[in-house]
Amino acid sequence: MLEVSKLTKSYNRQYALKDVSFTLNEGEIFGLLGPNGAGKSTLIRIVNQIIEQNSGWIKYNSDLFKREHLKNVGYLPEERGLYRSMTVEEHGVFLGRLRGMSIKESKDALKYWLERFEIEEWRKKRIEELSKGMAQKIQFIFTVLHQPKLIILDEPFSGFDPLNVELIKKEIQSLKSQGRTILLSTHNMNSVEEICDRAVLLHKGQIVLQGQVTDLRDEYKTGNYVVRFEGNMISFVNALWSGFEIIETREFGNNRFEADLAMRGDSSIDTLMSVLIGHVKIEAIYEKLPGMQEVFIQAIETAQKAVEDEK
Repeated sequence: MLEVSKLTKSYNRQYALKDVSFTLNEGEIFGLLGPNGAGKSTLIRIVNQIIEQNSGWIKYNSDLFKREHLKNVGYLPEERGLYRSMTVEEHGVFLGRLRGMSIKESKDALKYWLERFEIEEWRKKRIEELSKGMAQKIQFIFTVLHQPKLIILDEPFSGFDPLNVELIKKEIQSLKSQGRTILLSTHNMNSVEEICDRAVLLHKGQIVLQGQVTDLRDEYKTGNYVVRFEGNMISFVNALWSGFEIIETREFGNNRFEADLAMRGDSSIDTLMSVLIGHVKIEAIYEKLPGMQEVFIQAIETAQKAVEDEK
């Protein structure tokens, strides 16, 4: 759906983006990751035609991206901004009209979403009467009101409590199931693992990593395994031999434990199970994959080291 090619943007000879290229496929959730100052917001603003790139191009469904394509885009900016004196309904109709909807279409769409979020009683409230969390929920509704095909969400979970984070996650996944394409910029790495299909990692305006989230986690795995068992920790330790190294253990009570193990030599899960059976009751054994937070940190450290080596 969206193709970004060799996008470059600089300010006073400092690169905010340099030769950034990636694609978004229809009906996927794509994570845009990076530390502060990496160029995420600059990229999003260029896609939304708020600012212009110095070079490179963006295509939407194979056509060069133009202002007319924005009617198919929903944008939730990181800097939340609503007109405080307007009521929720007035604001929804105003933004709906800007996206080409009629007054009736705007009101009907707003009614649907307010009922879906179980906040229909807020329809006639002014924006200034809303709590911060409620205002952010309303702004999310405004973002998807016109049923955009491409939805750009910049830190959509910011300021939400855990319950509302889960609510927004479910709505994002529901939008994906309807064929919507979502570009998600966030610092919430757990959310990336849970809902993103692919991701790109920016550092100092350049891409240092991109691909399927599962592949990225697999690429940075350490070969360690987790064993969850019931029994005696001493028996567990004694059953192991030189082919395994205990990295960390956790106790859950009632003689239930979890241990992180490093495999040595030719040791395998089959070997591990064979030495433990009869000593403890095995509940689970699985390979420990790094979280996206760990991948994020390792990739940034690798990129910084590469820059230092060049010097």
